[in-house]
Amino acid sequence: MSFSHHFVLAAGGTGGHMIPAHALAAELTARGHRVALVTDERGAKIPGLFDGVQTHILPAGRIAGGPIGWLKAARAIMEGRDMARRLYETFAPAAVIGFGGYPAFPALLAARKDGIATAVHEQNAVLGRVNRLVARKVDAIATAYPDIERLPASCLDKTHLVGNPVRAEVLALRAQPFPELDGEGIFRLLVTGGSQGATVLSDVVPEGLGLLPLSFRRRLQVTQQCRAEDIEQVRARYAELSIPADLATYLPDLPQRLGWAHLVIARAGASTIAELTAAGRPAILIPLPSATDDHQTANVREMVSAGGARAIAQKHFTAVELAKQMQKLALEPGALENAARRAWGCGRPDAARDLADLVESLAMPGAGDAIPAYADDAPGGQEAFA
Repeated sequence: MSFSHHFVLAAGGTGGHMIPAHALAAELTARGHRVALVTDERGAKIPGLFDGVQTHILPAGRIAGGPIGWLKAARAIMEGRDMARRLYETFAPAAVIGFGGYPAFPALLAARKDGIATAVHEQNAVLGRVNRLVARKVDAIATAYPDIERLPASCLDKTHLVGNPVRAEVLALRAQPFPELDGEGIFRLLVTGGSQGATVLSDVVPEGLGLLPLSFRRRLQVTQQCRAEDIEQVRARYAELSIPADLATYLPDLPQRLGWAHLVIARAGASTIAELTAAGRPAILIPLPSATDDHQTANVREMVSAGGARAIAQKHFTAVELAKQMQKLALEPGALENAARRAWGCGRPDAARDLADLVESLAMPGAGDAIPAYADDAPGGQEAFA
């Protein structure tokens, strides 16, 4: 017998937090549960996510800026906690699930204050700041990678590898074959810098493509996400190189573009890597050097180690290096298809299902016993499972 429950999902307002929360919301709703979202103003404005879902914007202080900043943050957090408690009085959640970002913190504090079950999902290969603050207090921790840095050893027995949920449109690409490619046909390249774009990609990618052999350059068809302030300069440069390029500041049809792509050049955000591995698309990844705790460098390790991607540190990301790596992947027989298979092998297509199972287990004590957690006595600690 199944029961309908209420769940609150709390996520900071970036795509990296919001997309997996959105995927879980869709899975829980499909199972007959009701979902409410707690986020900030940025998260509420991301198009195409949480349509029709009850949404609440909480103040969430950013813990920075010295003593004065800390005091302001504490006030905002307490205000957010009190608002969340009022929501819980009427919505009565069976569990509250945090996805990182500062808005998740007061929502989880409120749940703990009211005795509501809690869990967090960590999208990156380094446990984020908010998740570190609450890790020892929540009932369960879900991870996207088997090896998570800064995860307390005392939390291993309640930590579960589920993967990073992706949108259904991306997951559907997993069953499709890699786009046909021969030595004479169109080579489709997708370039994306994440939700904010990346000027370094605008600066380096066109120049790198301009260094490719003319016979290869004539086959290129580029789709590139650019910052608004960069787009006209990039458009002019591609025109000079006679490379067809479709440029935009936002790609609402990104799953479709990913399905067409033979190769992706991108930042190494958690959602980007989850989508690449779900679809089975090889990539050249440039981790954002300013990412908190350098988590994007940690994110690439599994995919690179498997042979599904190549990573270039931003300080080494030059036109010459990009051209060299592209030729190794695209011009050596079978290299691109092999990388695609290896990327596909890193995917965790059941992430939304497994995360929903874990979340449901919080509402039904004892139901989670069959969900494997990290083994306390396994070699290497958090790399192995019971």
